[in-house]
Amino acid sequence: MNATVVDATATDERLRRWRLVLGDDSGADGTGCALAGTDAAMDRTLQALYGDRSGEDRADGTRRGAGLGGSAPRIARWLGDIRTYFPTSVVQVMQRDAIERLGLSALLLEPELLEAVEADVHLVGTLLSLNRAMPETAKETARAVVRKVVQDLERRLSSRTRATLTGALDRSSRVARPRHRDIDWDRTIRANLKHYLPEHGTVVPERLVGHGRAAQSLRKEVMLCIDQSGSMAASVVYASVFGAVLASMRALDTRLVVFDTSVVDLTDQLADPVDVLFGTQLGGGTDINRALAYCQSRITRPAETVVVLISDLYEGGIRDGMLKRVAAMKASGVQFVSLLALSDEGAPAYDREHAAALAALGAPAFACTPDLFPDVMAAALEKRPLPIPESG
Repeated sequence: MNATVVDATATDERLRRWRLVLGDDSGADGTGCALAGTDAAMDRTLQALYGDRSGEDRADGTRRGAGLGGSAPRIARWLGDIRTYFPTSVVQVMQRDAIERLGLSALLLEPELLEAVEADVHLVGTLLSLNRAMPETAKETARAVVRKVVQDLERRLSSRTRATLTGALDRSSRVARPRHRDIDWDRTIRANLKHYLPEHGTVVPERLVGHGRAAQSLRKEVMLCIDQSGSMAASVVYASVFGAVLASMRALDTRLVVFDTSVVDLTDQLADPVDVLFGTQLGGGTDINRALAYCQSRITRPAETVVVLISDLYEGGIRDGMLKRVAAMKASGVQFVSLLALSDEGAPAYDREHAAALAALGAPAFACTPDLFPDVMAAALEKRPLPIPESG
């Protein structure tokens, strides 16, 4: 008897879930499951976004009521409803779908609507793409939304980034043939324990590990060169946060450059990644060659420089010029890193021909998650092979 009750309950739950997925309150879905209370309210929020918006009559003669209309108060109520019925991760997906499916970008310029939205990286990208069209009444609210996301990212990413890169910089600062006063005896002994001579009770070091002498000689230069075309929105957000973190490290000189068909150096705004983000202009064309020419002109110590190009490689400029600049930088000693995306979104669309050409130059291009980025930078600073993901 108990097993029968359990089976019946499981069946009812499956029908309920299918009814919510199918979203047809005319009964034509075939589940025979009627919704009431919270389920009915949840169904209405889903119907508003994913239902048929063609305005056709239903089988019972009533009109379909899908869609959010053009009313900001109505949309604000809908945003509140989805936060009530769904977890944050689902809310963010539904918000993105609403922006894409229902064309709500213009309404996001209204302060009262912005305050109701669950902020995430994708919303920041949308706001940045609307930056130039945004009325003054919405800008302060938009900046507050962007700052909230940026602060959350900094809390998540900064500690590990600093720890990973500090270790890499420390290791790369050691010299192979130190003078006596520069020998790091603790590390030297550990590195030579296998050469311990028990009969003499001592270690005979075959390799000395030492510290570099001048702090300036150890300082590394990092250039983040970021494609700000519309498809790179999430990458721009993450790269700006990482740029601010890197700029806060004394052992690094960090430069941040964004580009489309023009090039803008935002290095002087790195103290505040929100200022960096509002200094970008998402959308437009792409001239990678021009951006790399600018970066190349700012390199003073090639052997101590890492250039990170973040782009989908759809070049609108001079392709051969772009490749020649990469080859010249690598030949001079620059560590060159090419990231197709810096985001959690997986493999992006990208120009495979250009990616193959870069790989042939010894600069393979791959997508990188924010959690992997510190390891990629550490490897580049230490001049080790990059930890390229298998799917990259």
